[in-house]
This record gives sequence, structure tokens and C-alpha cells, in this order.
Amino acid sequence: MRQFFKFMFASCLGVILAGFLISIIGVGIVGGLVSQAEKTKPIKPNTVLLLTLDQQVPEQTNNLEMNPFDVKNQYILGLSDMVQTIGQARDDDRVQGIFLEIKQVALAPATASTIRQALVDFKSSGKFVYAYGEYFTQGSYYLASAGDEVYLNPLGDLDFRGFAIIQPFFKNMLDKIGVDMQVTYAGNFKSATEPFRYTKMSPENRLQVHEYVQSLYDHFLQGISESRNMTVAELKDIANGWKVRNPQDAVNMGLIDAVGYQDEAMDAMRNKLGLEKDDKIPFMSLTNYYQAIGSDKDFSAKDRIAVLFAEGSIEDGKGKPGTIGDEQYVKWLQQIRKDDKVKAVVLRVNSPGGSALASENIWREISLLKEGGKPVVVSMGDYAASGGYYISCLADSIYAESNTLTGSIGVFSMMPNVETLFEDKLGITFDTVKTGDYATSLTPFYSWTDSERKIMQEDVNEIYEVFLKRVADGRKMTRDQVHEVAQGRVWTGERAVELGLVDALGGMDEALATAANLAGIQKYRTKEYPVVKEPIQQFLESIMEEEEGVKARLMSKEMGEYAGLYEYIREVKSAKGVQARLPFVLLWN
Repeated sequence: MRQFFKFMFASCLGVILAGFLISIIGVGIVGGLVSQAEKTKPIKPNTVLLLTLDQQVPEQTNNLEMNPFDVKNQYILGLSDMVQTIGQARDDDRVQGIFLEIKQVALAPATASTIRQALVDFKSSGKFVYAYGEYFTQGSYYLASAGDEVYLNPLGDLDFRGFAIIQPFFKNMLDKIGVDMQVTYAGNFKSATEPFRYTKMSPENRLQVHEYVQSLYDHFLQGISESRNMTVAELKDIANGWKVRNPQDAVNMGLIDAVGYQDEAMDAMRNKLGLEKDDKIPFMSLTNYYQAIGSDKDFSAKDRIAVLFAEGSIEDGKGKPGTIGDEQYVKWLQQIRKDDKVKAVVLRVNSPGGSALASENIWREISLLKEGGKPVVVSMGDYAASGGYYISCLADSIYAESNTLTGSIGVFSMMPNVETLFEDKLGITFDTVKTGDYATSLTPFYSWTDSERKIMQEDVNEIYEVFLKRVADGRKMTRDQVHEVAQGRVWTGERAVELGLVDALGGMDEALATAANLAGIQKYRTKEYPVVKEPIQQFLESIMEEEEGVKARLMSKEMGEYAGLYEYIREVKSAKGVQARLPFVLLWN
């Protein structure tokens, strides 16, 4: 008994000390946040906004797993707030320009072009945009090319060689180690399973990849062409000939304005601002400017439009910041449906898909929203593909960017068979006693029988037919019309408009205007979902619930701009059931 009380006392003491330690940490972080808030700088005359884009850009501000100990980065501006803030700076007489100091970005094409267009609009007011880089990737140069003056370090480089997709295939490796990926899929273009069953792209996949990569490249070149006053043909000639080998080549070809150091770019801005050489330029980060100007919402407006950001992989369960967990999204949609002040909904989708079941659950709540008389408008970001399109297709109106990747209407399932690996490589065999023919089905230790494979394929086909029906009902098309453009094929937003999968090209502004028009309201304010929690709250919840959240934060910090690739692999690894998912992550870097 003495031993029992001894251990109980030790356990209680451990819990008390842990709670005390967490409280101390929490107080320290909150104190740091308060201190940081008190240091918010006023907006000075001749302010130049500093934009580095050295972090992930979520759709919604802070809607991602954040580092609670980084008190300097407690606001990670979302794309929507970033564009709106640049627009407000355009009309603010205290702000004279923007300085882009870009080293390397990892943005998908639609996000990059949206930010770039905001910079172009800012310039249209007569204010300047200067850019400096030590090394320009094609993605960072695409943004920098919007500037009035583009500087490149004398020992820097500009990568301008065209686009390429490099696809790894694992079939030979799996054969060598004795793993057979048992695959079922619906759609000749549904290429997510190809790396596990082929050694190269299928003709169908090669066709679709060529089409959307060429379209993205054309859009990329067109933007640079307009800003640099060059023809697309000239730009293609430079890229195809790999003619930019050093910074002076970039000047000679007209891609940049000057070879120079950062201090020389600063001197050029001082001259633009009418400052003396030793005068300090009043820089202000875009995030600090966002905090300083505050919200421009009209709180006198009674009517509301709910803006629901659906970004990341679609997952079963609660999900985490930056993902679409059906459990949580169903609750938010129910709240929106029951809120009489909400007259319409804009669903901002930036998702490559995920769980078919979770997609169906979210689709169901959207259908109930519409039955309740609330119009739904979708605005697509970088992706609204597979499951991302599933949750979009019922909307009253759908907008996409020209370089959004959408469609991918198809499903698949995969299960590894490791019988050969265990028996031939490890010397492990399995035996079983079962009460029925299918009792050991869906295990990785036995090959599917013909009847099991038939059942699995029938299940996938059934879900595909449901997907087709959802799209047909939402888009007012027949099943065969949808099937003709479906089969897992990926389309750009521009092509999706032509095919009837999207109504028009446009962004959040167009979606909000359409939602207000459909609801018959003129004066309104927006209400955003998810309700984003403070970083410290996210952190403490992840500690209490699971260690996976802490591990993900550490990996995200270490991998930097490639954290999204880690997330994609982690999501695929943990995926369950039939998937409606885009087979890749596409980033400009």
C-alpha cells in the first residue's frame, strides 16, 4: 500500500509540475505577444512596404500550423488579406511603394498570379514597385517581373529555362522488394496510381500533363511579356536557348533592369522618394501594415456573407489547421445554415481532394444550405480538383482563376500486398483460420483473389458513378456529358469554363459580388470560417491530443518552403478508404 501511495504521489506531482511548466510557458508567450503588439509601428509618410514571401501563404490568415514560440511571426497573412492589404496601400497616401526582396518562394501558380496582379494594380496608381534578388527562380522572377525596376546581385543568377514535370515511378523498386500494389481506379486519366503500376506515364496521363503544363507556362510568359514589354516569342526563344547564363545576360535580354547590390537598389528608391543618400527609408512589413490599418469591415451592416475557407487535404475526422476535416466543416456549415444573419455563402476552395467519404459529408451539408434558401458561390484557388471539385460542384456559381487546376473527377484505391516481401526477403509466412471466404480480405498479407478484385473495382465504380451524378446535378449536365470530361482528367480553370465545369474566370471579389446579388443584398459584411485559433492555443491542444502535431511543426520548420511536400506525403500515408485526390503537388520555386 505504501508503494501505491508513493507512485500515486509521484504521478500527481508530475502532473502538477507539468501544468505549472505549461502555464509558465503560456504566460511567457502571451507576454511576448503583448510586448510585440505594443511595438506596432505607426505608418510614416513615404512608407515603403517590404514584401519577402519567405513563408507559406495560406488562403486565410493564420490557417496553418504555426510556431507559438516565434513571437515575431504571429500573423501569417493569408492570400485574401494580403491582396486586400496591398489594395488598401494603393489608396493610402502615406505609402509610396513596395520593395520585393525575394529569395525563394514556393507558391502554386494561381496564388502567385493573384499576388502578382495585386502588385500590378498597386503600380497603376502611380506608385512604384522595386525588386531585388540574389537569385531568381522562375517563380520568384515571375513576381519580381511586375516591378518597375528589377535588380539582380552581380554574382546572382536568374533561372529561365521553361517548365517541366518530373514524375518518379516506383514499380521496379516495389518488384525488387516483393511488394505488389493492388490498385483499383475509375477514369483513364486518374493517374494517382500510375507510379505504383507503371514505369512511365501512360499516354492519357502524358496528354493531360502536357496540356496543363503548357497552359500554365503560357500564362506565366504572358504576364512577364506584358510587364517587360517583350513578346512571348522572344521569351520562349530566351528560355529554349538557355540564353541567360549570368546577370549581365539578363540585362541584355531585357529580363531585368540592372545588375547591382542591395544598397544600390536602396539608393535608387531613395532617389525615387526624394531622400538624401544617408536618409533612412521608412520600411514597414506588409504584416505590420495590415495590423496598423485594422479591419475595414462595415460593422453597421446587419446582413452577412459567410466566407468558408476550405484549404488543404480533405480528411476524415476533425482535421488540423490548414486541412479540411469533415467533422469540423460539417459543424461550421450547420452553424452557417442556422444563422439567420447569413444570407449567402462563398466557399473558397484550394484543395487537391482527399477522402471520398469526407467529401460526400461536406457536399451533403452544402446541399442542405441550398435547400434552406442560402445561395452558395465557389471561388477556386490553386486547386479545386477531385474531392475539391466534389465539394464545389453543387454551387450556384463557380469562379476559377485561369491557372487553377480543377476537374480530376475520378476515384481510386490502393492496398499493398507484402506477402512476397515477408516470405522471400524476411522468411515470415502467414496462415489463417477463417469463418468465411472474405474474412481475410483487405489485409496486406494475401493477394486479392479474382472475386475480391472484382468487388473492389465495383466499389470504386460505384463511388465514381455517385461522383458523376453529383456533378451532373450541380452543373445541369447529363451523366454522359460529365463522364466525357471526367475520367480523372485534370483541367485548367480556363479550359474548365469551356467545358462547363466552371461558370467564369474570377477571384474572391467576383464571388462575393455574385453571392450578394443572388441573395438580393447590397450592404453586408463578411464572417470568416474557420475561426482561427491563436498559435499558443493550437500548440497546447496539439500537446494534449497527440504528439503528431508537435512533430509536424518541427518538420515544417526544418523543411521551410518544401513543408507542403512533406504534408502531402503525410496525408497520402495516412489516407483511408477510397480517395478522390489530385495525384501531385505543383509549386513554383
